[in-house]
Amino acid sequence: MLRNVDIEAIVQLSLLAWEPVFISFEQILGSRIYPILYPTWRSSQRKAIEDICNEPKNTFVWVAERDEQVVGFVAYELNKTEESGEVQFLAVHPDHQNVGIGTALSDFALQTMKEAGMKLAVVGTGGDASHAPARRAYEKSGYTGLPLVRYYKNL
Repeated sequence: MLRNVDIEAIVQLSLLAWEPVFISFEQILGSRIYPILYPTWRSSQRKAIEDICNEPKNTFVWVAERDEQVVGFVAYELNKTEESGEVQFLAVHPDHQNVGIGTALSDFALQTMKEAGMKLAVVGTGGDASHAPARRAYEKSGYTGLPLVRYYKNL
């Protein structure tokens, strides 16, 4: 379960874990479109993580620890009206990736959603190479991917 003292650790590991994603986005989108979409990704990401960690209503944040250090986290929302849960964020510190922590966090979130009476779980991720570890974790947890493409054009 999330403790207030964990929030800064979550922010820091998130910035490290998602840096390759934003590097990939910049390479894909180019120097004209990328800054329009992500002018300040670090501060935006920090705010998004802090906001979700401080939203107690229908949002749940759980951390994974190793040697009393936060090494990963998952944040998900429950929509009781639609009987669905949606993973908003899942990240693992780069030094602890590829050892099953992401899959364990995903499985934990799914189990707690099911116990809360949810009938459907949803998660979104990217289709680029930097999101391959996330896709592997979600597929190991039994998610079914629906390929979607979003196009951008600089005007």
